Amino acid sequence: MCRNPGVITVRERVGPGAVIAMEACASSHHWSRLLQSYGYEVRLVPGQFVKPFVKSNKSDRVDAEAIAEAAMRPRMRFVAVKSQRQQDLQALHRVRDDVIQQRTAKANQIRGLAAEYGITAPVGLNQLRKAIPEWLEDGDNGLSDLFRQILAGLHHDLISLDERVEVLTRSIQQVAERDPVSKRLLGLRGVGPLCATAMAIELGDGQQFRRGRDFAASLGLVPRQHSTGGKARLLGISKRGDAYTRKLLVHGARAVIRHHKVDEDPLNQWISHQMARKHPNVVSVALANKTARIAWAITRGATYQPELAAKAA
Repeated sequence: MCRNPGVITVRERVGPGAVIAMEACASSHHWSRLLQSYGYEVRLVPGQFVKPFVKSNKSDRVDAEAIAEAAMRPRMRFVAVKSQRQQDLQALHRVRDDVIQQRTAKANQIRGLAAEYGITAPVGLNQLRKAIPEWLEDGDNGLSDLFRQILAGLHHDLISLDERVEVLTRSIQQVAERDPVSKRLLGLRGVGPLCATAMAIELGDGQQFRRGRDFAASLGLVPRQHSTGGKARLLGISKRGDAYTRKLLVHGARAVIRHHKVDEDPLNQWISHQMARKHPNVVSVALANKTARIAWAITRGATYQPELAAKAA
């Protein structure tokens, strides 16, 4: 018998094979896996799809009723339950991204404090790394002994954050080399270990998406729509879903566009044709959209064929 009293209560009141609906939130994937192990069908409903069904004032009973009503809708889109391995990899990405933000904040702090003493470094983190030791060794730059001690400590913090980012990046690369889905995604142009593993987290087995466009839409890579009176109006991309994975896809697409060779293969020809008519940022998003659709097909068992990549839609 499970020791968790909440699960015991569910097992006593709900028969095996029943559908249990929950709002997707913190710990929901853990509870979903646990309930699935007892034979229940679990449906995770996104919070923004539950809210329209909340009536009157907020209470636990009203929230439960709203979740139940949302889960019974025939066209409701549910959140796929992540495996423990997917969550482990997601934690790696989130911690790495947070450490990078801390490193950026630390670098900005060093620049701001040094600027108060009339000392500046060229743009770029690498330039700052080179400049700090020079500032500390220069005895004629007017820095006091106290500020040199402070600057030395900040430099040590920056080095520690660099090392932490490197360790996390290596861990993600090792996972990408072992994970079969990520290894197949690495064959896509503009997809490295970070992007491949991030998409593997979002896709899983790919069964929650009916087609590649649905996966691209879940990442916010398709146009928003505002249509009325029979007139369709398409706006900029929706930017819904996971901003982190979308960022990696767009940056990868920019790298492909920057280094593409004209008329080398069908995909490069497609890029050249798009670049002649549209802004590079628009082409980058279009290529990221195409890459996401191809990634969904590969996850579902398709083989990547570079000669057909330009026709993917």
